[in-house]
Amino acid sequence: MWRSRKNRDRRSVTCIACGDSLLREDAREYDKEGNRWNRRDKEFEYLCTDCDDELCHQPRDGLESLVCSIEADGLSREEFLGRYTDAVAADGGADAKSDRDR
Repeated sequence: MWRSRKNRDRRSVTCIACGDSLLREDAREYDKEGNRWNRRDKEFEYLCTDCDDELCHQPRDGLESLVCSIEADGLSREEFLGRYTDAVAADGGADAKSDRDR
């Protein structure tokens, strides 16, 4: 038989976006690998509801490898963003991003 939802995890977690502390049951689970259903050997991070609502919930397949491929020591924020924009535009994703920002 399923347990009552009132018996859920009552520990506190910290929102990785704003730093607020909240009950685990009130938090949204964040998995940087993008697959929260595969739970083996993972440590999840958490977001409060407000910060989670502000996120874009689009697929991010390949995002981490893209970011790693354009990172370099000593790269300024502007240089990194320029490289990222160029890489996304070359992949055809810039149009979708600009449409979303309108």
